[in-house]
Parts: sequence; C-alpha cells; structure tokens
Amino acid sequence: MTERPVPAGKVDRLSAFFRAFDLSVSVSDRPTPGADARLMVVGDARQLARQLVLDTDSPLSAPVDGQVLVVASISFGGSSNPLIVALPERVVVDVDESTVLHGIASGFVEEALNARCGQSAVIGRLCEVMLLLVLRQVIDAGTRAPGLLAGLSHPALHRALVAMHDAPDRPWRVEDLACVSGLSRSQFMASFRQTVGTTPSAYLTAWRLMLARRALANGAKIKAVAQRVGFGSASAFSRAYVRAFGHPPIVARHG
Repeated sequence: MTERPVPAGKVDRLSAFFRAFDLSVSVSDRPTPGADARLMVVGDARQLARQLVLDTDSPLSAPVDGQVLVVASISFGGSSNPLIVALPERVVVDVDESTVLHGIASGFVEEALNARCGQSAVIGRLCEVMLLLVLRQVIDAGTRAPGLLAGLSHPALHRALVAMHDAPDRPWRVEDLACVSGLSRSQFMASFRQTVGTTPSAYLTAWRLMLARRALANGAKIKAVAQRVGFGSASAFSRAYVRAFGHPPIVARHG
C-alpha cells in the first residue's frame, strides 16, 4: 500500500510543552538544587558568547571548550516532562549557527553580568527563548535511539505526536493519526512503535494522564479533568490513573 501524501505546512513541535509545563530560571554561580537542567553560555575572555551548553545530568564541573560566562539553572516540569526526560545528558550548540541565537545569547550575557532594572524578567525571557532554540536544534538533528526525540524529528510521525499534544481531548483513532501522518494504518503502527518505542495508544494515555496529574495538583476537579484530557468518564479516568500512578486521582488533589 502506498503512503498517503503528508499534509502541507509545518507544525509546531515544541509549543505544547511550553504550555503544559511552567519554566523557571535562576542565574547563579552555583547550581540550584532540584533544577532539571543547567544552561551555560560559554565564550572567551572578552565575554563574547560562542556556545550554549545544556546539561541535564552531567556535573557542572564537566569540562567545556571555553570560559563559562553565565550559568542558568532551569526547572521545566521535572520527570513529568517527557521532553526533559528524553534529552541527552549534554547538548552543545554553537551560537554562530543562527544569527537569532547569537544575538539572544549575547544579550543574555550582557543582562546577566550587569545589574539593571527588570533584570530577572529579561533574563527569564531570554533564557526561555535560548532553551527553545536549543531544543529546536536537538529535534532537527534527530537521534537513532527510540523515544520522543526520534518521533518529533521523524518527517511523518511528528505530525501525529503534535496532534495528540495539541488536542488530547479528541477521541483519536489509529486511522486518524495515520492520516495526519500521511501513512497507511499498518505503516503508521509499525513505524510509531519502532521510532517512539511504544504504541500510539499508550503514548496518548501517558500524555493525557500527565496533563491530568498537573491539573489535579492545581486544584481542578476530577470529573472536569477527565473530560478535559479525553477520558469518556470519571471512572475510566480513575482506573487509568491508578494503573499509572498507584493511587487514585483524589490523592493528587489533596497532595
């Protein structure tokens, strides 16, 4: 069976994560306890930015090629954020690869090293943009290891992932997701499992439950959350929640 034509136009592979998870940034000489990652701006003795280094696991003392100008500790959803979990331990991006990235990194260093009015707000926004641009490059580079990054970089499957991220409440069928991807049902199923490492149904359920858990922690009601994330009933939602987290959703509301 031949592949269906992939729908025209680009889709946004990152915005759903920035909507789902709060991003906080702190700039300090020492790493912030509990942070998910560290974003270092590396440069030269003239304080000119040359590289961005994103560390998710490796120690701050791990050598870099140059002088560390600024270190930003980033919190972005922790282990509940599948994008953070999927990242390699270290990502290195040359700022000269993009005029936009070069300008933002240079502005970030200038703001971080000089006390000015509104400094924390400016630093937070610039760091968010730098993180987004680094993540964009990670996705564009792709990976051979099965997982979310491989799916987001796949020329067809990323459309199905974005569709699930953007509309978790929709009653997605495999046929719908295959059509979004421009693949036949059998091609889609085989490719999704091989590339992402799980089935579309399992991935969608995990994404829905992650969103639900965060909504419950913010005080949302169970029935409303169940509907918001695409479960047919509160009871079906509760059963799935217990299977995933080992306790009923009411615990998340009062935890």
